Amino acid sequence: MSSICWGREIAEVYDRTYAAQSDRSVVEPMLDLLADLAQGGQALEFAVGTGRVALPLSDRQVDVQGIELSPHMVDQLLGKPGADAVPVVIGDMTTTRVPGSFRLVYLVANTIMNVTTQDDQVAVFANAAAHLDRGGYFVLEVIVPQLRRVPRGEVARVFVMDMDHVGIETFDDTVEQVASSHHWIMVDAGRMVHHSAPYRYVWPAELDLMARIAGLHRRDRWAGWSKEPFTSDSTSQVAVYQKGPGSGH
Repeated sequence: MSSICWGREIAEVYDRTYAAQSDRSVVEPMLDLLADLAQGGQALEFAVGTGRVALPLSDRQVDVQGIELSPHMVDQLLGKPGADAVPVVIGDMTTTRVPGSFRLVYLVANTIMNVTTQDDQVAVFANAAAHLDRGGYFVLEVIVPQLRRVPRGEVARVFVMDMDHVGIETFDDTVEQVASSHHWIMVDAGRMVHHSAPYRYVWPAELDLMARIAGLHRRDRWAGWSKEPFTSDSTSQVAVYQKGPGSGH
């Protein structure tokens, strides 16, 4: 299996480490767009994690379910208010099926990169398409690789430098597009947690091709959840793929 699974130690501090990503100013634009695309239908979140998006989306009267590989992340979700309204299946988003069909499948927070081979990333798209109603949407949030920021001859860059969190990425295999993300996180009055894991970065055009292979076509691509224009200088993307006319299926 090529998917990265978060262990107990990281799951227990995940929400505190990424608290800024749960701020209302960050989450509300995501919820606005996802609720609009769901159009009253069911939604399925791949890699639902601790419920940062699924729980408030459920509060907006969207019927949300989740798939999550890490049982430790699910344990954190289940301890939160409203968790009983968000059923979660523990499994790999490359293959795990949830009964029924969905108007919306979504995958946020760069998690497509936690699947570390191209074939399995294609399988994520195929699994999303298999869950979708005709006309339904697969929404993907992921960074744009920033290799241009790495000086020639260098193999790493610092991407987070906070008092309680240092993050360094190393570019391990540029042929297979595999890098590693290394985190040192300060928690609980001086206790430090270290976590390193590989990921596979993926280019915008490559995502579009993966979608076509799965029978989806791109409807929109923005630089963020507020629909900022996507340009060659954008560092992130929110891509919306649709199952239906124009996909070739």
